[in-house]
Amino acid sequence: MLTYTLQKNSSDPLYISLYKCLRNDIRSGFLHAGERLPSKRAFAVNLGISVITVENAYERLCDEGYVFSMPKRGYYVSDLKNFKKNNETVSVLKDIVKQDAGSGKFLADFSSNECDPEAFPFSVWSHLMRQVLNERRNQLLMNSPGSGLWELREAVAQHLKAYHGMKVLPEQVVIGAGTEYLMGRLIELLGFDLTYASEDPGYERIAWIFKSHGVKHLGINLDEYGLSERELELTDAQVVHISPSHQFPTGIVMPVSRRYELLGWASAKQGRYIIEDDYDSEYRITGRPLSTLQSIDAEGKVIYMNTFTKTLASTMRVSYMVLPLKLCTSFEKKLSFYSCTVSNFEQYALAAFLKSGAFETHLNRMRRLLAKKRDSLLSLIEKSKLHAKCKIENQSNGLHFLLRVDTAYTDDECVQRALSCGVKIVPLSKFRRIEKNDEHAFVIGYSAVKLTDMPQAVKALEYALL
Repeated sequence: MLTYTLQKNSSDPLYISLYKCLRNDIRSGFLHAGERLPSKRAFAVNLGISVITVENAYERLCDEGYVFSMPKRGYYVSDLKNFKKNNETVSVLKDIVKQDAGSGKFLADFSSNECDPEAFPFSVWSHLMRQVLNERRNQLLMNSPGSGLWELREAVAQHLKAYHGMKVLPEQVVIGAGTEYLMGRLIELLGFDLTYASEDPGYERIAWIFKSHGVKHLGINLDEYGLSERELELTDAQVVHISPSHQFPTGIVMPVSRRYELLGWASAKQGRYIIEDDYDSEYRITGRPLSTLQSIDAEGKVIYMNTFTKTLASTMRVSYMVLPLKLCTSFEKKLSFYSCTVSNFEQYALAAFLKSGAFETHLNRMRRLLAKKRDSLLSLIEKSKLHAKCKIENQSNGLHFLLRVDTAYTDDECVQRALSCGVKIVPLSKFRRIEKNDEHAFVIGYSAVKLTDMPQAVKALEYALL
């Protein structure tokens, strides 16, 4: 068992002291590549410290690529031989250490589709908040209807008409604190005895939501046009969740022919519905916004969902769904006892933000910034060693694209090599029910990466993937 003397009165937290001890032993070769580290509990007992201290030290080592974890098997020392031989990577790592010493931050997190916090319209937002405080004092202290304030529901309906050409009544709009919350209410509305389906590969949190609510859930495979209607028809699914305008994680845009096929599936039997998740449609960089599935639905079979989390900030937990008219009455009868989970203050400010035109201005500015980031990243990849070994797919829509790479490494090895350079990537295989570790495709989200960090990040990708 490894034993270290940790100085509890040191200026460093205990987990940092342990992290440094382990890192030094890995660098010196005392701990060999592939060697298993002690279990967190046994190590904590041996050192006389808490399990969380050991866990934090291990996670820090994982983040920097010194060790890697295997589910239910523990932590193992990474192979650093290639890292030591690669001068470019060493240079990248030195710069990372200088920039973020002790912070645990990434040079570039390509697994994220959050937007740069510096792009948030703080001045406009703070002005609107002061205005709400001055003009809405009494309303701020009144209970909001369960579906949300009328002002915000009306503003959302107007935005959808102007942006997507959707004919939506404010009565159809339901406001909630995040898509996860609204999905829970929707399951409660439609029924726990139904079978729910979603895309595979797909946004894993959707599957978690279905599982947490105890409903039967199926994953439906994708083809080149998106979710397969033929495979869906072979199941007993009654409700299907899709993201047709920009599928996550593949980026596929579903053609109108497939959309009509799915509408036909929904109309064929009573009680079938399609949940259309339009999570980043506002960030379509090339061309006009795509028509939504809801806008061509003549039978009232589509439940539309969107969020302000992607367009404003990840901490802005305001989402909404648009119910077909025939479900509005059922929602009111069954679920109106729920309180709205978004504060009046936030709802009034967001309504003013939408109605004043500030949201449209913000979106236009963000699209220009994201186009600049995307073009810069694609240009750097084209000029790098990656160009001859990779293929880029679906780069014209939303906040991410796919990078397919011809590499001798496994997906997990690529992820760990990237982490050793301070770069976080996630393989497409992780979003499948059954992982395909031989396809070597990575979901590259560029919205959270600073323009100034992209050259170093691409060098790190070169090392990690080739």
